[in-house]
Amino acid sequence: MANKRPPEETDTSLDINGQRHGAQTLVLKPVLRTSHSQPSALRETDAMLEEAVGLALAIDLDVVGSESFNLAHPTPSTLLGSGLVEEYAEQIKDKEIELVIIDHTLSPVQQRNLERDWKCKVIDRTGLILEIFGARARTKEGQLQVELAALSYQKSRLVRSWTHLERQRGGFGFLGGPGESQLELDRRIITQRIVKLKDELEQVRRTRGLQREARQKAEHPTIVLVGYTNAGKSTLFNKLTGAGVMAKDMLFATLDPSMRGIKLPSGREVILSDTVGFITDLPTHLIDAFRATLEEVQFADVILHVRDITHPEARLQKESVESILADLGIEPDDARLIEVMNKADLLDEDERANLRDYAARQTWNGQHALNLDGLNHEARGGAVAVSALTGEGINDLLTLLDEQLAERLEIYDMTLPISDGAALAWLYGHGKILDKRDTKTKTHLKAMMDPADLGRFLSRFGKIAHVKDQDRSR
Repeated sequence: MANKRPPEETDTSLDINGQRHGAQTLVLKPVLRTSHSQPSALRETDAMLEEAVGLALAIDLDVVGSESFNLAHPTPSTLLGSGLVEEYAEQIKDKEIELVIIDHTLSPVQQRNLERDWKCKVIDRTGLILEIFGARARTKEGQLQVELAALSYQKSRLVRSWTHLERQRGGFGFLGGPGESQLELDRRIITQRIVKLKDELEQVRRTRGLQREARQKAEHPTIVLVGYTNAGKSTLFNKLTGAGVMAKDMLFATLDPSMRGIKLPSGREVILSDTVGFITDLPTHLIDAFRATLEEVQFADVILHVRDITHPEARLQKESVESILADLGIEPDDARLIEVMNKADLLDEDERANLRDYAARQTWNGQHALNLDGLNHEARGGAVAVSALTGEGINDLLTLLDEQLAERLEIYDMTLPISDGAALAWLYGHGKILDKRDTKTKTHLKAMMDPADLGRFLSRFGKIAHVKDQDRSR
């Protein structure tokens, strides 16, 4: 998608359109006091503004000012009222602001009018997030997904040129452009490109499905990391796998999916997958475009919800992640979910002790969820307190993963040809043989294993004569 930059162009402070990558930026956060139905309206203003600034810093913008303001009645033409538009116009001129980020959704008309009144570039939250994703995506799949999201966003508004498809740096050109003479985009070309991208992503989805089937035949359960951006997923991934995935204290440090094999204390081998971080008000374009990546979450054997337990908005971040998971059909009470409360090293000893007690209660409730009324009130897979940075609690997490996978074990009666040594060896390697009797032509087994492993066994050794469920007694 992106051309390589010529070797002589080494000034990384310039983007492809000639605008300084560290452009002087003003971040504005409208607080819609009347929009109580929006989750973001319930968050602390300072935290919302801090997150918006963090998004700008994630692509090396020079944030010279940030402000929030109450907005009782959004104006259709500019979002802000005329008084605020004039007030900020003076500030933008005095401080020589080159870029204004509105941490809110702007219509194409609002964006155009604000640019005209302020005489600088204006982008909204969606455009900023897409710019970050475009700059960070490295794999072919990630680039396709981000480009599709960007074009879906651009299709409804006037943008600066088609040249972002030939850019030399990352990003999608929302921060600059060749000028007013190229504002009109050919919608037909965009539509054709979107169709082509969807076809390519469908091929990616099929390829990932084949890879998933291959992993299942290789008998490896999949564990997926999810969580709010900057919660520490990549640091945890590196700690568990020894991999060198980019892990920095910034929003959206990881965009491309990464997978590595790890071995649990029991000796069971599993595949660990890192995913893109979630965020409040994630653009719907991105949710749709990243469906192929998020399928890994839907088909995972275990889902680790990594949380920054020290963040002042930890509870609301958790709700944001759970909301996106629910869109994928994964409810908060899904038995596959394990809550990983990260950054415990930043808490004092009393707070860490309380966190460990909470994790123990959650894990016990998860494993003993059926109350007297017969309702499953807390079917999640448990919780654990860790520090991905120092390694504190990592052994507890690995043990919990082992227990979570072992908890699914069921007992099966099996009959297979006595000559099928490969199938018998597979069962010994991936289950527990409780009883074995041989006749002249058949081997009769009572084996304990995960139902998912039974499915893998059947897909690989379909010639067994009989399988029967047994009442589990352990």
